[in-house]
Amino acid sequence: MRREEKRVAKGLTATLAVFALLLAAALFLFQGIDRMSGEEQTALVRDAVRGALVTCYAVEGSYPTDVAYLKEHYGLAYDAQRYMVSIDAFASNVMPVVRVTVRGEAGL
Repeated sequence: MRREEKRVAKGLTATLAVFALLLAAALFLFQGIDRMSGEEQTALVRDAVRGALVTCYAVEGSYPTDVAYLKEHYGLAYDAQRYMVSIDAFASNVMPVVRVTVRGEAGL
């Protein structure tokens, strides 16, 4: 009977080890998916800002100097609690540099 108990214990240990490895792999994959999703959302916000900039330039003939103008006049909307958006306007006829950062990352 002792031999049978040892064999069951080894099988149980092996099963638990495989389960732990599968669980760790699943968690690793979910973190990767979440990270990619966050990067895609940031890119969508950046694209929305650029779209509003281009629309503003097409309508008015010049680029705005701040994001608030785009929100007020061109309906730009994004989650301001999650993202920090800034535009660096060099001249009214040169497309500004758009920066989108997730709050809480990189010291924000």
